[in-house]
Amino acid sequence: MPTDYETGLGRNAANYTPMTPVDFIARAAEVHGDRLAVVHGPIRRNWAQTYERARRLASALERRGIGQSDTVAVLLPNIPAMVEAHFGIPMLGAVMNALNTRLDAASLSFMIQHGEAKMLIADSEYATTVREIVRQAPHLQLVIVDDLLGPGPADIPGATDYEALLAEGDPAYAWRFPEDEWNAITLNYTSGTTGNPKGVVYHHRGAATNAVSNILEWDMPRHAVYLWTLPMFHCNGWCFPWTVALRAGVNVCLRKVEAQACFDLIRQERVTHYCGAPIVHSLLANAPDALRAGIDWTVKGMVAGAPPPSSLLARTSAIGFELTHVYGLTEVYGPATVCAEQAEWAALGAREQAVQKARQGVRYHLEAGASVFDPETMQPVPADGETIGEIMFRGNICMKGYLKNEEATQKAFAGGWFHTGDLAVLCPDGYIKIKDRAKDIIISGGENISSVEVEDVLYQHPAVLAVAVVAQPHEKWGETPCAFVELKEGAVLTADELIAFACERLARFKVPRTVLFETLPKTSTGKIQKFELRQRIGSTTAIDV
Repeated sequence: MPTDYETGLGRNAANYTPMTPVDFIARAAEVHGDRLAVVHGPIRRNWAQTYERARRLASALERRGIGQSDTVAVLLPNIPAMVEAHFGIPMLGAVMNALNTRLDAASLSFMIQHGEAKMLIADSEYATTVREIVRQAPHLQLVIVDDLLGPGPADIPGATDYEALLAEGDPAYAWRFPEDEWNAITLNYTSGTTGNPKGVVYHHRGAATNAVSNILEWDMPRHAVYLWTLPMFHCNGWCFPWTVALRAGVNVCLRKVEAQACFDLIRQERVTHYCGAPIVHSLLANAPDALRAGIDWTVKGMVAGAPPPSSLLARTSAIGFELTHVYGLTEVYGPATVCAEQAEWAALGAREQAVQKARQGVRYHLEAGASVFDPETMQPVPADGETIGEIMFRGNICMKGYLKNEEATQKAFAGGWFHTGDLAVLCPDGYIKIKDRAKDIIISGGENISSVEVEDVLYQHPAVLAVAVVAQPHEKWGETPCAFVELKEGAVLTADELIAFACERLARFKVPRTVLFETLPKTSTGKIQKFELRQRIGSTTAIDV
């Protein structure tokens, strides 16, 4: 008979507590209460003060009728109120819905109504949008943040000032752990472009485990100084509001990403870490050298959102910035794989190192599984670096599912794995290397062309700042590559010159037949909007799902 390890050994209040990232701020205040927590212009608050404000927010919300599983929407830039919302809202069991600040009123209204938000906390900068939202959702309680670095107060009838709301709350509010760590903590909408976006539901356990994984993947030290170049509305800032609290670090807030402002804050606050899409890192890497004057320490960046060109990784390394490449989606709390560096890579040349680091890598520490599968057989593809399959995830760092969309949830989790829709190969060393989104593969004359591969080559040209390659309809070949290119400031380059450059580095059928120069359309997180480019040239694959 096996030993009985169950009888009399059940869970109780002494030996089991549901996981939640909300507790991270409580510990930061208890242990490092006097340490700096938030910087925003002249505002400098420590962890004890930030914890008090979050508790005031939770208390005030409860007094306004917000309770367990109620949705509170927030429309805020990266300001202190956004940090506080990540803790104050879930403190009372409510669910935070961080909204994309660049969306139109119709899209935001859909999200607010679909998520059944009872309250909207919004920055005064978005007053025009808020007025339209309120017309469509008159039941909504409205709170307006008059940020000291914002445009000034907004006159919206019936709205409560954020600071007045906090004044209603109890600074010693006795917040509570969730009854179940599977309870929802946040709601994040995907950026759908051909229909309504899907509401991705996060749970307390997933948010906590991804926050811890962020530290492990980055070896993030205690009291790290984190610059908010990544929007906190995007996958809850990849869970970094909770990560920074866990390290009792410093949230250096930033309303808008501009090279001058970023370098000024990096220098003034001695920033150690920041995150963003490749375009954000490119902005900093290609900025005039004078802007970086006085920054003589290593600044660590985390890059995701699209496969970073190897040329970008090489450039950031040259200026003393150390990038870690991660990969993920909204459905996996932001990053869930990391290109973990190996010691032997140090012996490689800069270009070869960058190629290795541009891969999507291996599963996060606290993710149970990430690999490449044949979606038809659900069998892993061979680790040959050639066989294309679909990237799939399994584990705690996966969403609960899509709100009010059981069919989409079941499809996403078919076979016991989360299906990303991203195509990749598995390298001989077990590292994942993305090839494309399924919709971004270009099929020319029966040959599959990876737009990512073509983009990586074009990024190597010194005049290129950003590039997107999409399928262009072709009478003979079906599709051919079309490159949309954004040049660096002051650079001069012709289409023929760039095509000739590509011909030296790519098989002829992969070389773009058309090159168009323009400023590329981007999301608020810096991700290039390929669907707009596909629509512009009449591609038959011009959808984005």
